Amino acid sequence: MMLLAIFGSPRKNGNTDLMLESFLDGASDRVDLSVERIYVRDLAISGCLGCGHCDKKGECVQKDDMTKVYPLLDGADRIVFASPVYFYGLPGQAKLLVDRSQASFMRKMIARESRTAPRTDRRGFFLSAGATRGKRLFECSILTMKYFFDALGVGYAGELCYRELDGRNAVQLHPTALEDCRKAGREFAAVSRPPAGLL
Repeated sequence: MMLLAIFGSPRKNGNTDLMLESFLDGASDRVDLSVERIYVRDLAISGCLGCGHCDKKGECVQKDDMTKVYPLLDGADRIVFASPVYFYGLPGQAKLLVDRSQASFMRKMIARESRTAPRTDRRGFFLSAGATRGKRLFECSILTMKYFFDALGVGYAGELCYRELDGRNAVQLHPTALEDCRKAGREFAAVSRPPAGLL
């Protein structure tokens, strides 16, 4: 089983990086697991042009680092996406990757038209942290993640989100966060059936 770990933070070794590493540590209990890591901060990704090219071909016309990402998005059995909250949404670099997944969505639609049976065993999970304590702090990011996973044909399995983590390593001072992530990773890798799709 291949698990794709997407590190969406622009800050290296920040809170969501540490959360994701703990999640992967828990998932590693599964002996047949292989992990692929994507560090969005290290990729050169342009924004979606809205040109419609992928509507017909299922492929993006742009040739940048997303060409390395698409096969991983399409082939992963499990995807976990970790990202902080910036202004009640995903950081710009992470949102570029999400927006460019339109090509993967169109591949899914083209396959459906050709009556190719879709996979139903793929699952996705979201990890996030924010500095403030706003009641609705994670709503926009969670909704974005639900539609991102749905576009990929991946069932949304849930999220772990933590407020008031202000500072690079604040998550290490949280009484349960890293252990929660480790436990969630263990459970995420073990369960075989995804929940129903978003749409």
